[in-house]
Amino acid sequence: MDETLGTALRRWRDRLSPTDIGRPSRPGRRAAGLRREELADLAGLSVDYVVRLEQGRATSPSAQVVASLARALQLQPVERDYAYRLAGLLPPQEGTISTHVPAGVQRMLARLGEFPVGVFSADWTLLSWTPSWAALLGDPGARPPAERNLVRAVFATGPSGLAAWPVLQEGDALRPALVADLRTALVTYPRDRDLVGLVEELRSASAEFARLWAEGAVGPHVSARKTVLHPQVGEVTCDCDVLTVPGCDIRLVVYTVAAGSADAEKLEFLRVTSGVRTDGPSSPGPGLFSAP
Repeated sequence: MDETLGTALRRWRDRLSPTDIGRPSRPGRRAAGLRREELADLAGLSVDYVVRLEQGRATSPSAQVVASLARALQLQPVERDYAYRLAGLLPPQEGTISTHVPAGVQRMLARLGEFPVGVFSADWTLLSWTPSWAALLGDPGARPPAERNLVRAVFATGPSGLAAWPVLQEGDALRPALVADLRTALVTYPRDRDLVGLVEELRSASAEFARLWAEGAVGPHVSARKTVLHPQVGEVTCDCDVLTVPGCDIRLVVYTVAAGSADAEKLEFLRVTSGVRTDGPSSPGPGLFSAP
């Protein structure tokens, strides 16, 4: 019997355990691997759609859906490409930006449920986020995919970027650094049509972006102090660090606060009231969120 995308999805789902996505393995659990409900939540899809995919009744998933499933299932790059081919799609080509988050990075993030962490691609599109990120900055899942790009958000709506409420930053290094990052990405991924389109769009839409681009702006990302003006708890001041993953062009944006501080108490309150456990991600999602 020839393999289909549905049979492959079931096999990949069965090999993951709840602990792989940051959930405790509870006594009496019947499913050895992930439940369909858990996969759907992780991939940002409906349970019905996952069922139809596995049963072969949905036969034309988009590249965006396959990418989300690959991240949720923690596929290796060769497995991700295999999933694309089973879906009748071409795998991502060389010279284009990858949205694949390595399995090891996903396992690490699943155990960092208490920290607000966002995972970004080389063009600064938000791919995944921890529940604590949503609690501190607002749920990115409420935004259309096109609005999850940090550069577009910063130059279109101001320094808050992807946050649902104001975020203040000391200094003015963010904007030149983002422009410099896009310039580097354009050299690295010259065949990525979305990246080329993003640069052209921002050069036309934002006079500041056009000026920085023309000036050849440079400015590496450095640690920054940011103050989130949260509607529930007021000001939360955090250290914001950008970490890169060797071997892939993925960036992790991590917010941390000093232990025992008033800011730590506020962040803990937000985690508790949002249903986020400190022993692993919980509601509003069972693990790392993924952008569909």
